[in-house]
Amino acid sequence: MATRHSTRSLKYEYQQYVEREVEDYKISVPTSVLHNIASEAARALDEGAQIGMREVLLADEVDRIITARLRIPSYETWRRRREKNANELRRPEHWGLRPDTPLARAIAPIHGVTPSVLVAGARVEGSTLYLAANGCEVTAIEPEAAVVNRVLRAARDAGLTEKVRGFAADLVSYTPDGPLAAVICTPAAFAGLSVFERERVIQLLQQATSDGGVHLIETLIAGQMVLTEEELRTRYEGWEISLMPEPGASRTFVAKKTLM
Repeated sequence: MATRHSTRSLKYEYQQYVEREVEDYKISVPTSVLHNIASEAARALDEGAQIGMREVLLADEVDRIITARLRIPSYETWRRRREKNANELRRPEHWGLRPDTPLARAIAPIHGVTPSVLVAGARVEGSTLYLAANGCEVTAIEPEAAVVNRVLRAARDAGLTEKVRGFAADLVSYTPDGPLAAVICTPAAFAGLSVFERERVIQLLQQATSDGGVHLIETLIAGQMVLTEEELRTRYEGWEISLMPEPGASRTFVAKKTLM
């Protein structure tokens, strides 16, 4: 059943792709070119026995001629290219990440559910797109609207629009609207927050995280400790805690919510 649904979705996506290409062509060429194509389509209809509304048939024939002129690939060719591209997008190196990136810990679904992941802080673009390419539904939080727009444009260009949401906000003003499988934060997400605000934010994200979910938090930024390991251990008491080394002196604090 899942395979049939996936095939239908791909074919619909292919149809959308063809329609966009045809419409973009119509917009890009002079009116005289479209008139010539319409005349060619009319001659093709006159040569065959056509039944039905001529206007509809003529429009379809125009689109068919444009599709042929653009040499749009067949569905099977498009599907193979898309699959190859998807495999490339799933590689962390494609997004400027290490092959052994700790972000991989956020990908595994919990009880077969698609992971819903929150990403905040520096390098939000690469982390967001890597996780989205690997099947996660990602919410990117960043105070700068320009950064959020850049992430959304990159997601669109990579064909990941349906997997990515972006909010121009900070963690203090954001409230998750559903359960989270993972939270990815760099220290920049907590920069400027008071101890009380950090505590409130972390508690809120912990409450929103499903059992078995993980939080990944870097402990250093520009060589300075923003969140101490001691503070994080206190905040995540009762969670399974580990530390993963990063380049230089930085480490990623990993906390897994204990299954209840």
